[in-house]
Amino acid sequence: MQLKEWPLSEQPREKLMRYGVQALSNAELLALIVRTGVKGESALSLAERILLLEDGLCSLKAMEPDDFCRINGIGVATAASLAAAVELGRRIAATPKQKRIAVENSQQVAQLFMEQLRPLKKETFRAVYLNTKNEILVVENISVGNLNSSIATPREVFRSAVKRSASAVIVAHNHPSGNPEPSQADILLTKRLQEAGDLMGIRLLDHIIIGDGVYASMRERNIM
Repeated sequence: MQLKEWPLSEQPREKLMRYGVQALSNAELLALIVRTGVKGESALSLAERILLLEDGLCSLKAMEPDDFCRINGIGVATAASLAAAVELGRRIAATPKQKRIAVENSQQVAQLFMEQLRPLKKETFRAVYLNTKNEILVVENISVGNLNSSIATPREVFRSAVKRSASAVIVAHNHPSGNPEPSQADILLTKRLQEAGDLMGIRLLDHIIIGDGVYASMRERNIM
């Protein structure tokens, strides 16, 4: 039976999307790379046959594209895909994990955004997501507003925080006028974000407003 004839929930691609990549066997993962089988043999059957090589999965590490092409049912395109997947896995394993930047104060975050945000003509809202050590996990654009205001909601800010398993967040946006003085809308948004964070157990550490070479910190001003 060809893979496309399997029940949808059992097809490797659908299984991966529903249950995660960890739910797939080695043969199923390999079948997703092989993609198609040959006459009378599915991609999964072909993948299982590849895994019957002398050293099984480990044998793939030493194989070149020409070696893959010698396996019945594998053409140049599939051999190239397999070789690329093996090489990518090798490079990932050999790449050292980059050291994360730890946030120590509001000025550090302001400097991070100053040259990026100060020349913008529209208010742009960004969020810095942090782990339990206050190390930066990721920085994301949340929204871009009109000439006078940005649009950001607690849902948009904390959706990514949950997705990233962040324990804290710092938000920042620019004032195109160059004056970082917080507006009433900025203060209200800060309080809404802080309340939402408290409910979710994700700390809002600061809301920073970027002006023309200057900044305002809600934390430093005891607004939060």
